[in-house]
Amino acid sequence: MSTRIERKEGRDYITVSLLAVLSWLGSYVIFVVRTFLTLPKLVKRRFELLVQLRGMGYNSLLLITVTSAFAGLVTAVQASYQTRGLIPNSFISVMVAKSTMIELAPVLTGLVLSGKIGAAVTAEIGTMKVTEQIDALTSVGTDSYEYLFLPRMVSGIIVLPMLTIYANLISIVSAFFIVNYRYDINHHLFFNNMKNYFEPMDLWGGLAKAVFFGFVISSIACFIGNRTEGGAEGVGKATTLTVVYSCILILLMDFIVAAVLFGT
Repeated sequence: MSTRIERKEGRDYITVSLLAVLSWLGSYVIFVVRTFLTLPKLVKRRFELLVQLRGMGYNSLLLITVTSAFAGLVTAVQASYQTRGLIPNSFISVMVAKSTMIELAPVLTGLVLSGKIGAAVTAEIGTMKVTEQIDALTSVGTDSYEYLFLPRMVSGIIVLPMLTIYANLISIVSAFFIVNYRYDINHHLFFNNMKNYFEPMDLWGGLAKAVFFGFVISSIACFIGNRTEGGAEGVGKATTLTVVYSCILILLMDFIVAAVLFGT
């Protein structure tokens, strides 16, 4: 008898959890659709868009520079170790370029910015939510979807590909310096091999990933921030949830986009 009760309770728990997940996903989709329905009014909010572009993009350059530089150094060193005796060191540039453009630059940029941009946006909107500033905007006739959420989501979609291009540049240049120092490979041989084996899909595939990552980070941050409750403690929990969900969804989207673009 007790075993039957435990099984029933287990099924009920799974059902309730599944319904909660579906409800959350439904609310998220409605939030995103409602936000992008205000897209024609983006020109009206161009100043807010520029502010967000500066905050998300320009203010993240130093962080992306450091992260990408060390990513390039590590990639070059490990590529040399893993291919020792298999291919000449002059072809390290090909491995670095392909792995950086396809995977490392967009994914690392997305994961790093999910902690910086995602947390900042959630904390800002969450604070406005718990202090009833969003309700105050609505009471004076300002659409929060148009004024708060749309500029941030569009900025995320624009900024992530731009920062990914910058991360590609920094990673490849830093890889060249370490390869030149350790293996005495000159710039002509390094970049010429890279150019000979370059395929446009390597770059465009990575940028396609970055677009999705930017959308995921900014939309999740705005959505969770708008659902924040419980004062300062609630803001902290919402910020943590944003970073966790963003990182998980980035890895999921990375697999999906890679399977679609490079699976054949």
